[in-house]
Amino acid sequence: RETLEDDFAPISWDEALDKITGQIQASVTQRGNADGIAMYGSGQFHTEDYYLAQKLLKGALGTNNFDANSRLCMSSAVAGYTRSLGSDGPPCSYEDLDHCTVAFLIGTNTAECHPVLFQRLLKRKRKNPGSVTIVVVDPRRTDTAKAADIHLPIAPGSDLALLHGIAHLVLRENGQDPAFIDDHTENYDAFFDVAARWTPRRVALFCNIPEKRLREVAALFHRREKVLSLWSMGVNQRREGTAVVQGLINLHLLTGQIGKEGAGPFSLTGQPNAMGGREAGGLAHLLPGYRLVANAEHRAAVEQAWRLREGRINAKPGLAAWQQIEAMEQGALDLWWVAATNPLVSLPDLDRVKSALNKCPLVVVSEAYADSETSHYAHLLLPAAQWSEKAGAMTNSERRVTYCPAYRRRFGESRPDWEVFADVGRRLGYTEQFSFDSAAEVYAEFTELTRGRLCDVSGLSHALLEQDGPQQWPYPHGSSPSAAAKRLYEDHQFPTPNKRARFSTDQPLGLAEPPCETYPLVLTVGRYLGQWHTMTRTGKVERLMKQHPEPLLEIHPGDAQDLKLRNGELAAISSRRGHLTATVKVTDRIR
Repeated sequence: RETLEDDFAPISWDEALDKITGQIQASVTQRGNADGIAMYGSGQFHTEDYYLAQKLLKGALGTNNFDANSRLCMSSAVAGYTRSLGSDGPPCSYEDLDHCTVAFLIGTNTAECHPVLFQRLLKRKRKNPGSVTIVVVDPRRTDTAKAADIHLPIAPGSDLALLHGIAHLVLRENGQDPAFIDDHTENYDAFFDVAARWTPRRVALFCNIPEKRLREVAALFHRREKVLSLWSMGVNQRREGTAVVQGLINLHLLTGQIGKEGAGPFSLTGQPNAMGGREAGGLAHLLPGYRLVANAEHRAAVEQAWRLREGRINAKPGLAAWQQIEAMEQGALDLWWVAATNPLVSLPDLDRVKSALNKCPLVVVSEAYADSETSHYAHLLLPAAQWSEKAGAMTNSERRVTYCPAYRRRFGESRPDWEVFADVGRRLGYTEQFSFDSAAEVYAEFTELTRGRLCDVSGLSHALLEQDGPQQWPYPHGSSPSAAAKRLYEDHQFPTPNKRARFSTDQPLGLAEPPCETYPLVLTVGRYLGQWHTMTRTGKVERLMKQHPEPLLEIHPGDAQDLKLRNGELAAISSRRGHLTATVKVTDRIR
């Protein structure tokens, strides 16, 4: 359709792809570069989809304007791992849940968001009482917190202060590992000075928790213990998410709790292939194989592999997710391509997003489900084959790569995303670079770009994964299939210039928007077990809709009384960003 007010009219794939390539060419001609083109992808891509999107935009077009919804959930973890340890990549394995003596869960409602993992931990606890102590840090008394030995309902926005306070008490009780610190870390003295200032009294006041509970938790962080830290969106989706991730890693460096069985900082991924996307370079500052667009050697290696002229890959990081919206607001984007995600639900400040989309001449949406909220803002709607209808690979939180076969026929004229990206690449004149006959061929090319990197999967192929089952990386060429757990940094050598991990020294900032007279409450978000992300899929399942038919406003009885709210009635909720109406649930499980 020409405008968002028009009805959709069916066209052929040829017409659709000609429209995309025509808009790309017109934009490049007008601007002199491809910076007017941007794509917003998804952790629900297969690795092959992710990889060819990078090759199309960052290689063929020379713009790094590819970002993914992983920006909303995983970029803090990526940055935290990279700054502290030298590279992205969770060092732990799921098997560590079976061996840790302390499971420290912060900013994760694991029971409802990662239920299989949480049941594994609970099963162990029931079978061997006393074998593991579960600590949950969360302002809400979630189903995860109900199962904890210790629940710390800290004030929202006080995570980093808590972590510094734990470090302070570990140091006071000589619970650190001096040999590990001396031999394998740097910046310890500066970190020591920061931790020294976060006394138990100061932390208890900042976090609004009893000092006694803080000391209880700190006593568990000790070099003689096996501490496994797990976190998710409650940490990552914060103004200071990266700093909190690094604060957590600080505790593991302080006590030497990394690179060994049952211990380490373990980021829980929010989507099935957010990890595979990072390996394929699927954020605006990345290239395949855990490379960076800002690194000249990394760019040269990828240009050579892609058979592109020297200097083709731009040295400047592209537009991240929200920057893409800002660029549309300013009329700087001629084409915005959204694939396998529903940003008109998941992005912040949706009124601004909707307004921005009206200024983009061509919005393309690749979608497997009819009538998603984002499809209403598309000029061109492409039918995408979903994971069950196409072959490809995915990587989970513990770096385990799984082959996902196509086990049903494609619906209608739907096509896998990688095929569409390759078709556009050929139409733009890059026939040699995009001549693939199968997803297996795409995956084979991708794995070569990981050779010698931390995320080396050069020994994997669709055939091996199909025959021998999921395999954990690193899996360099010549490796043998194995079900045994692998951990990174067992030799305590980190991928930094001096092979040392780095202590961070960020100071807590607190809430990005503290309560004020106009907005006196803190709004926080949670998730239901039965509904997933934007409900593009799960919202169509009758049983799940019966289980969780609507969002609820959970509010403490004290606040409800002050505001004259009654359980089961409707409340109008307004913030600086927008407003909604929801049914009230009065409960003391929220602060």
